[in-house]
Amino acid sequence: MTGRIVEVESYVGENDKACHAARGRTKRNEVMFGEAGRAYVYIIYGMYNCLNIVTERENFPAAVLIRALRQGQNILTATDGPGKLTRALHITRAQNREDLTVSEKLFVADDGLVVARSDIKRAPRVGVGYAGEDAMLPWRYYIA
Repeated sequence: MTGRIVEVESYVGENDKACHAARGRTKRNEVMFGEAGRAYVYIIYGMYNCLNIVTERENFPAAVLIRALRQGQNILTATDGPGKLTRALHITRAQNREDLTVSEKLFVADDGLVVARSDIKRAPRVGVGYAGEDAMLPWRYYIA
């Protein structure tokens, strides 16, 4: 299955209370402290996997959560949420640490589409109310 990424959320560093690295380095989040371009796949609510892409330099934990895909003009109902997306794409924790820059199993490709800046919208992240003020940061991005 393929699709265009149309919604993401940013999680940036140990000072971001919504970021998994806010409580320091753990076995679960260790991949976030590694090189950019790696998959960070983890389970939430004991049943859903989430796919993130590590984005920063080594030892600075940051990642982008992939929230939705689109094919053509339609958001894929099967991928309109991070748990549904990984289920539809058969992404599991087995892909955690996958190098998305060279993998033939799981990767991100540039299809050449240029999105106008005015079509990129920002909003607060979803489901991170526990993060206090950081929950209100407009770090969810989506294509209108």
